[in-house]
Amino acid sequence: MTVTAFSHVGLTCKDPLRIERFYSKYFGFTRARVYAPGPDQVVVIKSGVLSFEIFKTTDVSPIAPPEKDGYSFPGYRHVCFQVDDLDQKILELAEDAKLTLGPLDMGQFIPGMRVAWLADPEGNIFELNQGYRDEENPPPLE
Repeated sequence: MTVTAFSHVGLTCKDPLRIERFYSKYFGFTRARVYAPGPDQVVVIKSGVLSFEIFKTTDVSPIAPPEKDGYSFPGYRHVCFQVDDLDQKILELAEDAKLTLGPLDMGQFIPGMRVAWLADPEGNIFELNQGYRDEENPPPLE
């Protein structure tokens, strides 16, 4: 069996900087990586072993915001698992998960990084990532 480890949860937000500031202020998250700095940047923030990859929304939600302890139906952008061998893990999953995108070479962001997205039996999307690593000096939050 190939080695796997939890990597990150992707969050889609109306105001990513507000979300980043909130989690930084109240939970000690710090920047681990910034993809394509600018208005449409994607930021990875980290606290201990927990990371969020924050995206700016491109759509309006078709449903009301969650209440109480959240929605009772499946929903999140994706959960990511770090793997040491992307192709082997996809083979291990066989028919228990449907490949929805990839594998893609993400070497333009991180040399050697490859990713694939799959759907679990409920249709929730998760990412398999081989080769991700944090930036040594990501741009600071202003």
